[in-house]
Amino acid sequence: MPTATVEAAPRQRIDVTAALRDAILASEYAPNQRLVAIDLSERYGVSRAAVRAAFLTLESEGLIEQLPNRGARVRAISIDEAIEIVEARIGLEVLVARRAAENLTPSTARELEELRDKIVTSVATGNLIEYSRLHQELDRALRVIGDHQTANELLERLAGQSARHQFRIGFVPDRARVSAVEHAAIIDAVLARDPDAAERATKVHLASVIDVLRRLEA
Repeated sequence: MPTATVEAAPRQRIDVTAALRDAILASEYAPNQRLVAIDLSERYGVSRAAVRAAFLTLESEGLIEQLPNRGARVRAISIDEAIEIVEARIGLEVLVARRAAENLTPSTARELEELRDKIVTSVATGNLIEYSRLHQELDRALRVIGDHQTANELLERLAGQSARHQFRIGFVPDRARVSAVEHAAIIDAVLARDPDAAERATKVHLASVIDVLRRLEA
């Protein structure tokens, strides 16, 4: 009786650009650390050509830089540049917050209410890692509700470039408590369907982020 042949399941293809982006934002690679194509191709199980294509995309996003005769490395972003990024985000995030207040639906309102409760709980219990994750989740939720494609694309890029400094800010003493209150105020303004209040709350939050960055620099 012939033996049945069992075909191996096809290997799942990895989006090396997304995987490398996530690794950089999660600080798996340090600022100025070299990124070696052959090592990354082995890690992610992709060709070197795919890694080099990922380098080009991530360079355009400002996450890495490629230097002549020195290869690719994670781009280091100074405090001054991080402050400029937040300043640029103010107008965009105000636009998104206003649009979110105008576009709110019963289902998205429930989503924001749940996020508000989780944010308050994470800070009350001292779970700063969870708070950092929820902060990012709130940013994404507001962008989805605001539904402004151009603003969202620009904010995604700017947020990626400043992710490391945002993570550091979260561990400044008492910062999480202050930031949670600011985020709650943004959520409350959106839930009240008040674009002006959402704008004010967003500006207050980002101004305080800039203040903390300046203190980090000092």
